[in-house]
Amino acid sequence: MNPVSGTQPVAIGVIGIGTIGSYHCRTIAASESMVLAAVCDSIPGRADSAAERYGAQAFYDHVSLLQSGICDAVVIATPHYSHTPIGIAALETGLHVLIEKPLSVHIADCRRLLAARRNETQVCAIMYNQRTDPRYRAVRQLIRSGAIGSLQRFTWIITNWYRPELYYQSSDWRATWAGEGGGVLMNQCIHQLDLLQWLCGMPARVRAFCGLGKYHAIEVEDEVTACLEYARGLTGTLQATTGEYPGTNRLEIAGDRGRLILEGSTLQITRNDTSTLQLSREADSIFAVPGSTTEEMRFDDHGDQHKEILENFAEAIMCNKPLIAPAGEGIHAVELANAMLYSALRNETVTLPLDSQAYETLLKILIDASGQNRKTIPAIPDSLSDSDLDTVIKTRWRSHP
Repeated sequence: MNPVSGTQPVAIGVIGIGTIGSYHCRTIAASESMVLAAVCDSIPGRADSAAERYGAQAFYDHVSLLQSGICDAVVIATPHYSHTPIGIAALETGLHVLIEKPLSVHIADCRRLLAARRNETQVCAIMYNQRTDPRYRAVRQLIRSGAIGSLQRFTWIITNWYRPELYYQSSDWRATWAGEGGGVLMNQCIHQLDLLQWLCGMPARVRAFCGLGKYHAIEVEDEVTACLEYARGLTGTLQATTGEYPGTNRLEIAGDRGRLILEGSTLQITRNDTSTLQLSREADSIFAVPGSTTEEMRFDDHGDQHKEILENFAEAIMCNKPLIAPAGEGIHAVELANAMLYSALRNETVTLPLDSQAYETLLKILIDASGQNRKTIPAIPDSLSDSDLDTVIKTRWRSHP
């Protein structure tokens, strides 16, 4: 691992120059704390184009980049299944690593990847950029401060992920068990699954119902309804789909001292004067209710997103700044996605922690049975203009205000 001082920019290589990889290249190249030293893609034209544009060195396979010695760190922005072998190779080489979501496709691979970290000074992070959103940070702070008391229930409806058939035809790895390892859970909703556990913790049991190819000619789930039960009594539901329009993005969290409702740019906060549990025991009227006050917070933006995660990654390398999204926490969203799929496919309630070997075995069966052949269209040209890149990022990875 190359030493990095507190003033020396971190030399970074980006592996995978698709849409999001190209976006990361531009962010790194414009940063004062990072320098884009290398780019890598199995399609030479993509690597060459990015290398010429940013003055980086081009590679066509990750092994050559990792062995070159010109990077302090790498950003892995390749298709899902390759996160594990490339991440392991990078960690074993001694590099710092930032991985695009999801950490891996299933929790067994997550554990293999995390186990490859050589020592505690080796920085390993995941691109959970939604943790930079001021709305979710405010919700987390309110929960942790006890503003709404003990959590009792949450409901998250995330159905504004509409995608047409053309989206799934844009790459042959999309929406297949062999290429993506899942659908709306592993792709679109992985950020929300991370946020759920970041806000509320991990459940004890999960029961889910998934529609496989319900709205599209795909073999994976494009709709999910899941019920989550926690050891401390909290219960919650999650609904998501890529087949509904205009859809909804509404998060509601209730506690014994109030309620939070986040929808769009508005966070509504209701605080009860008395705990509902306490009032229930002490009330002298059969229809007694707590007094309450309600206020609203408005948010003008959604934070620096990918840029903040990248800058934080560099600062963690240079001066040991705590990570916003450590890779070790990336396993939780994957476990939730795996548990929901396992529950739906097995038609049973799943207890967490999930049996990782059982899920890996089931996934292998699905991969072996995968036989969907689809005509594909080019999704991403070798080079994108800045305006085109911004448009694609906002439509594919938008934070859904």
